[in-house]
Amino acid sequence: MKIRSLIAIGSLLVAAAAISAQFVNDAQIAHIVVTANQVDIDAGKLAESRGTNADVKAFGKMMVTDHTGVNKQATDLAAKLKLTPQDNATSQSLKSGGEKNVTNLKTLSGAAFDKAYIAHEVEYHQTVIDTINKTLIPNAQNAELKALIVKVAPAFVAHLEKVKQIQAALAR
Repeated sequence: MKIRSLIAIGSLLVAAAAISAQFVNDAQIAHIVVTANQVDIDAGKLAESRGTNADVKAFGKMMVTDHTGVNKQATDLAAKLKLTPQDNATSQSLKSGGEKNVTNLKTLSGAAFDKAYIAHEVEYHQTVIDTINKTLIPNAQNAELKALIVKVAPAFVAHLEKVKQIQAALAR
C-alpha cells in the first residue's frame, strides 16, 4: 500500500509542478476549475461508498456536495460569459492524476482505503490551493471569473483543515 500511495502522491506532485509553471487564459482557467472539482467529486463518491470510517464517508459526501456546487457556479459563469472551457496541459494533468488516484483507491479496502483517500485529499487540496493562489487568480483576466475563484478559495482551505483533522484521527 505504501508504494501505491507514494506513486499516487508522486503523480500529484508532477501535476502540481506542471500547474504552477503554466500561464493560462480564462478559457483554460475555466477548464482547470471544472476538472479540479470533478476529480474531487469522483474520489468523494468512491469514499462515500467504500469508506469504512464515518468521518471519511462524511468527508467524501461533503466533497461531492461542495465541489458539485462550485462546478455549477463555474459552468453557469462560463455560459454567461460565453466562455468555452479549453482543455490544457494543467487540466489534463489533474484529470490523469485523479484517474490514477481512483484506480489506486479501488484496489484498497477498509482502513487502508480510508488512510489512502484521506492522504491524497490532504495533498490534493494543498495542490489546488497553491494553484489557485499562484496560477488561477494571477492569470484570470475576467473580473467575474477572478471573483468566483477568490470567493471559493476559502472553502478549499476549510476542506484542507478538515481533512488534516481526519488524517490525525486516523493515525491514532
